[in-house]
Amino acid sequence: MQPIYLDYNASTPIVPAVAAIMRPLLESAYGNPSSAHWAGAPAKAALERARSQVAALLGCAAEEIVFTSGGSEANNLALKGLFFRGRDRPAHIVTSRIEHPAILVPCRFLERLGAMVTYVPVDGTGRVDPDDIRKVITGDTVLISIMHANNEVGTIQPIAEIAKVAHAHGIPLHTDAAQSAGKIPTNVDALGVDLLSIAGHKLYGPKGIGALYIRRGVVVEPLIHGAGHEGGRRAGTESALLAAGLGEACEVAQPGLGMPATRRLRDLFWERLRVELGERVSLNGHVHERLPNTLNVSFAGQVGAEILARLPELAASTGSACHAGRTELSPVLEAMGIAPEVSRGAIRFSLGRGTTEKEIEQVVDRLRRLLA
Repeated sequence: MQPIYLDYNASTPIVPAVAAIMRPLLESAYGNPSSAHWAGAPAKAALERARSQVAALLGCAAEEIVFTSGGSEANNLALKGLFFRGRDRPAHIVTSRIEHPAILVPCRFLERLGAMVTYVPVDGTGRVDPDDIRKVITGDTVLISIMHANNEVGTIQPIAEIAKVAHAHGIPLHTDAAQSAGKIPTNVDALGVDLLSIAGHKLYGPKGIGALYIRRGVVVEPLIHGAGHEGGRRAGTESALLAAGLGEACEVAQPGLGMPATRRLRDLFWERLRVELGERVSLNGHVHERLPNTLNVSFAGQVGAEILARLPELAASTGSACHAGRTELSPVLEAMGIAPEVSRGAIRFSLGRGTTEKEIEQVVDRLRRLLA
């Protein structure tokens, strides 16, 4: 079997259109975007074009987009920015137990600084109940942060419903949309969010670039202080090169939202596994409210990491890519109440634009023979 890549939730390749936009900027946009002279003008133009492209994907104004170094920084800016902005009073943050480490670790850091953090549970499909959020809100709650779609099982959260709960109490809502942006609609008004994070390398753009949408009127304390870049919200000379790549990736993604062809392959993959392995394979995550490219399954009586070790030509994951190489049970599956013996056999297959039906059939065949 030729190498097959089914780890698109971990990272995506840069598509030709994005590379084509970035390539000339390596030579022509070397000026500082903040410089008023001729050398800075091309960089400034590329930066602002990219900002408009990102805004178009999210359905917001260009000035509401802040470029960051990636999804992790965007999440940190949202969480710490709201916390430090309200340091004159107690701060309570509500999040879920299945968030990415880029949310959970900053929350633990803020707890050391005095923040109170409530981690709401999820059901067996990985979904948050908006009522659980309503029940834990206090007069000190300064932010609710719930991811749009889970990176391991792909479950999509009822963000619009959670937004109604948040806004009924006058609390801003942040969502980590690193996994959903470019795959499904992420219109900020339809979702009702006040802050939203994206990462370039999750939607066929370059690594090292991300963005945080901050709704007009929401004020955050910068993580990085210095000159007044990004409207005073993130100091540091911007990379027009990387921003242009992210912007083009957002524009390329627009027509394909929903990923119908990828969803068809994902569903074919699941059906073929069930035919070949029967009750020896089970689905983790929501059957319907799930990213169109994500298939997280458990192989009964097996260890996911050991299966992948015996299939070195297959790139997939036993959970979040950030946990690769670790044998601990997935905290996400644990929070969902998945039994340890089932969780241990979990593998996340995440398909992408380049995935073919032939590849799916080859993987199913190899798994069938390996687990026979």
